Amino acid sequence: MSQFESLATALIPPRASLKLLAKAVQDCRACDLWKNATQAVFGEGPDTAAVMMVAEQPGDKEDLAGKPFVGPSGKLLDKALLEAGIDRASVYITGAVKHFKWEARGKVRIHKKPNGKEVAACRPWLDAQIIAIRPKVIVLMGATAVQALLGKTFRVTQHHGEFFDAPTPHPHEVTATVHPSSILRAPDEESRRREMERFVEDLRLVAERLK
Repeated sequence: MSQFESLATALIPPRASLKLLAKAVQDCRACDLWKNATQAVFGEGPDTAAVMMVAEQPGDKEDLAGKPFVGPSGKLLDKALLEAGIDRASVYITGAVKHFKWEARGKVRIHKKPNGKEVAACRPWLDAQIIAIRPKVIVLMGATAVQALLGKTFRVTQHHGEFFDAPTPHPHEVTATVHPSSILRAPDEESRRREMERFVEDLRLVAERLK
């Protein structure tokens, strides 16, 4: 365990509920991201969720609201879950990193990708969430979430929609797909349509896995 991970682990109560974890994470100083964030965005959803979705980190709107996926990516995710036949209210959604990392561009806060140390520093919180929820399937959305659980060599483009046994504290399956924001960044409408279809199909496979 790295020095960064141990700093987070020290704050995590044994066998903690999501409610206790969400309170404890606000005091996390395992990396420096807390200094420029409004708050830690821990996650949202039931503690009995069969599906846990892990993205990268909160964005500007999420940092202000204290909830994950409340911006444009959240609307796209809602639509994709609906098309795939998954009720968002039954899904637990979180990020591999709990604080918003950003850089200023004029008066606007622009997302900045978290580095490996920052992802590692937050790993104990993700593990604690997995232990508390005990999901059947974890869906990793985007490269940072994949890095957090499956390592740097795993490629979403090659293995999206496949299912693996996860190297985490609770036995379950894990699958990877794109982050909804990547669909929004597609260069044209046709590209967005194709990427959305692939995303929905990956989520349909998750829905089938739960039956």
